[in-house]
Parts: sequence; structure tokens; C-alpha cells
Amino acid sequence: MRAWLYYCLHFLLMLFSRAVMALLTAVFSCLLFSPVVLSLVQDLDDKFKDNRMDDVWLVDFYAPWCGYCKKLEPIWQEVGAELTRSGSPVRVGKMDATAYSGMASEFGVRGYPTIKLLKGELAYNYKGPRTKDDIIEFANRVAGPAVRSLPSRQMFEHVLKRHSVLFLYVGGESPLKEKYIEVASELIVYTYFFSASEDVLTESVTLSELPSVVVFKDGTYFTYDEYEDGSLSSWVNRERFQSYLPIDGFTLYELGETGKLVAIAVTDEKDPTEQSTRLKGLIQKVAAEHRDQFNRDFQFGHMDGNDYINSLIMSEVSVPGIIILNTSNEQYFLPDEPLENLQQMLQFFNSVLDGSAPAYGGDGIFQRIKRVAFDARSTIMSVFRSSPLLACFLFGLPLGVISLMCYGICTAESDDGTEDMELMKRDGFTDEEEEEGEEEEQQRLTAGPENAEEEGEKIQQKNPSEKKVD
Repeated sequence: MRAWLYYCLHFLLMLFSRAVMALLTAVFSCLLFSPVVLSLVQDLDDKFKDNRMDDVWLVDFYAPWCGYCKKLEPIWQEVGAELTRSGSPVRVGKMDATAYSGMASEFGVRGYPTIKLLKGELAYNYKGPRTKDDIIEFANRVAGPAVRSLPSRQMFEHVLKRHSVLFLYVGGESPLKEKYIEVASELIVYTYFFSASEDVLTESVTLSELPSVVVFKDGTYFTYDEYEDGSLSSWVNRERFQSYLPIDGFTLYELGETGKLVAIAVTDEKDPTEQSTRLKGLIQKVAAEHRDQFNRDFQFGHMDGNDYINSLIMSEVSVPGIIILNTSNEQYFLPDEPLENLQQMLQFFNSVLDGSAPAYGGDGIFQRIKRVAFDARSTIMSVFRSSPLLACFLFGLPLGVISLMCYGICTAESDDGTEDMELMKRDGFTDEEEEEGEEEEQQRLTAGPENAEEEGEKIQQKNPSEKKVD
């Protein structure tokens, strides 16, 4: 008996030790290999306003019921872990904007999720793709100085390879540099700004005068000219993109802030055809070879698929095809016929500039009504596709109630005066008799003299008894 108990106890201890070892192994593996060791994202409350000035904060303002916020949550945890691991001075937090609505209003939060980097008195909005790498790149860029100095040629060549678009101030202290620093502080959310002396530049870069502001992109560089390009802020805003680039929803939103028309080749990148390759080649050629003619007014690029464009214009664009969008007033332009060569494409762009090309869409009252109806239809269809049962309940129940109300109204008995008619019949007087009496009276009054004499004779022919009765 004791041996049996000893054997059972030994067996239970062995199972327990194995379970503990498995648990410790799992925890150790998570600590080693998990990108998020602990939650490095702080939950912020209303005390945050008084404590934030000493640090740079990257904050996600969210709502608990927001689906996009829930989708961002794991990415946000990775952002917090990565910035902490890299030694970044940026602290990462999140705030329930519905619980602390007053704080959210002070920071200008109007939608969820809203990502802001708070540095001193300044608040910078993040409007890019919600990926870990893009958010981290934004945080590191904005948290640093508005203008970064390049002390050597090696450093200049390094940042030139790293950035597709690079703004550089060349020269010493000047009013232009003060303006450059001011513009950099405003537009640091979009791109990097650097400064250097002339000896840092490579031999391939020659400047006609100093100081100068230069943008490096598309394998070359362009110098800012105040007389031709207008204000420095407007010029930087126009030049902060490559002349030709892939375009998605986020990029198109940012391109709208440049004030340019956006010329897009709509293609199918998964199944490219000869026509789509030709269209992309033509629009790239316009961007590269006709920069002086179109760069101020157009931004060029291509978009994979037409789903986003179709929802934007509430119509359908052929694939492959080309469309020009005016994001400021929601107008768009389509060629009358397929563009087969460079000359036809140039004519199309010029017709848009001179106003001869027909404009579609817009932001008028009818377009707004159409947009409301289109968005409602799209929302209903998306709900039906994602959850048919929920959609049937949400939309079927109100329709059922309305149908029952309409049916009740249509089939309700109405008081058509039948009761009054029956009472009049019981009294021996109806509307018909009343009408007949009125007709006879009217005929008697309108009768002529002959009829009057006949009536008199009839009265005389009455016997005395009838007269007495009369």
C-alpha cells in the first residue's frame, strides 16, 4: 500500500515538474523573442497635460468602440517597444478620447484614431500609413531638430542615398536661412531638412549663388528661385514628392495638400498588360522631360487597380486608363479617346490647363446628395458582405416596422358618413329627395307665362273640397 502511494506521489510530482518547466520555457522564449516584452505604451489621463512638457510624446487618441483603433493597437505596442529599444527620446502613450474629451478637444482631435507628436507647445499630426515603420520614421524625424547639419561630404552622400527627396540649405547665416528654418519647423511632418556649407557638396553640384535652397530628387537637383517659384513654403510643399511615384489613398490625400492636379495611370500591377506598361511609360516621360511645362501644376504617378478611384469619383475608370484629379474641388478629367502616344497625352494635359477639357464631378449640391447616397449604399453593401445576419437585423427590422405601419394606415376603417345617411333615411329625408325638391322649385320659378296660366287653370279647376284642403 505504501509503495503504491509512493509511486502515485512520484508520478504526480513528475507531471508537476514537467508542467512548470514547460511554463518557464514558454515565458523565457517570449522574453527573448517577443518584440513586446512589457507594455511600453502608457495609458494617459487628464494629468498628462501638466506632465507632458518635459518630454516628447507620441500619442494615439482612440475610442474603445472604433474598429480602426482596435486594428492599430498591436501596431502601436510594437511602435512603443521599438522606440524604447532603439533609445529614442520619444515616449509613447495612448488616451481614451471619449473618457477625456476635454483633453482631446484641446489637442484638436476630431476623429479616431488620431496620432499626434507633442513637442513642447507644438503638436504635429501624423497623416501617413498606419504601419510600424512609417510611424517610427515620423516620430524620429519630428522629434529631432527641424534642420539637421551635415558636417562632412561623407554624411551628405549618406543622407542623399537614404532619402528620395532631400532639402538642403547651402551657405552661412542669412535672412534666407531664417526663413528656411521657419518653413522646416512647419513642414517637418512631411520631409527632412538639412543644412551644409558649400565644401560639403560633391563636384556634380554647382550653385550659381549662395546662399541657396536646393532639393535633390529624381536623380538630379533643383534650386529655389524666389522670383519664379514664389514663397519658399509653397515651393517646398510642391517639391516634397518625387515627380513620379506610386499612389495610394494616403499618398493621394497628401498630394491634395500640394495644390497640384494629380495625373494617375490606373493599372493592374498583378496582371500588367502592354497597354498599361505603355501608359506608365508615357506619363513618366512627361514627368521627366516636360518638367518645366507641367511640374508647377501636375503631380504624376500610377495606382494599382481602380477600386479606390471608383469610390472617389462615384463612377468607373477603365483599367488601364488615365485620370486627372483636382482634389481641391473634387473634379476629375478623362480623355475623350485612348491616349496612344506622347503627343496625345501632352494635348490632354494642355486641354486641362486651358479649360477646354470637360470637367466631371465637383462639390456642388447635386454631387453632395449623390455622395451621401453613394456612401450609404457602400456602407450597407459592406455590412451585408461582412455580416449578412447582422445586416438583415439592422436594416430588416426598421423596414418591417415601417411596412406594418403603412399597412395599418392603408387598411384602417374610415368614417365615410354612412351613419349620418342612415339617420336621415329614418327621418324620411335624404340628400336625393332634397336635391329633387330643389330642382322642382327651380323649374317652377323659371317657368314662362304660359306655364303660369296653365298652373292657374289647374287651380281654378279644383273642386271646392280641394280648395278647402289647399
